[in-house]
Amino acid sequence: MALVKYGGGIVQMSGSIAGSVHARNRFGNYTRARTKPVNPKSSRQTGARTVIMFLAEQWRESPMTDAIRTAWQTYADSVSWQNKLGENVSLTGFNMFMRGNAARLRAGLTLVTEAPTDLGLPAGDPVLAVSASAATQLVTVTFDDTLPWCDEDGAGMLLDMGLPQNPTRNFFGGPWRYASVLEGDGVAPPTSTETFTAPWTLIESQKIWVRASILKADGRMSTKFEADPIAIAA
Repeated sequence: MALVKYGGGIVQMSGSIAGSVHARNRFGNYTRARTKPVNPKSSRQTGARTVIMFLAEQWRESPMTDAIRTAWQTYADSVSWQNKLGENVSLTGFNMFMRGNAARLRAGLTLVTEAPTDLGLPAGDPVLAVSASAATQLVTVTFDDTLPWCDEDGAGMLLDMGLPQNPTRNFFGGPWRYASVLEGDGVAPPTSTETFTAPWTLIESQKIWVRASILKADGRMSTKFEADPIAIAA
């Protein structure tokens, strides 16, 4: 891996060109050799590809109409999005339809075809915190149970967990794995705290990261937000 300092003409670069990948971390810009990932064809990978293919077909099929697709584009145009260089860009209606529904189907929630009428992303949860136990293999989640999604049927908080790391590691960029979803309920809403079984084996003193996103019943999805990393308890 090589550190890079850009001068006149190029001020930032992200992505791959030929055999090199350009990226940035907290230490600055760097370039590394591009590697072709192994295709394990796992059940999770196959399931994710099946969901994407289904949604791509659903975008063109009933009950979708030109009016509904236009409404999704209106929603997408109202949401400011940042690319890898930190520049504000707009996604397409198709992108937004896929983004929210892929997460919903992964979490076992229902498909949403009608476009959101609330033109904005849901807020995250600043209270999110986790703890974990090697003895029980459970992760405990603390969250703000007064947020609107908790009392909303068809809404939820999607939780991803990272592969456990050595305790000396201070930052994490993946891989992430779907872990659980806390579902909203208009009659019996979830209350803090909740637990889920870790998708990775938990070993005492290792460090884990958990991230989340809010899924609203109208198909909107917040940006990802993370809990502070924690060491796994005995």
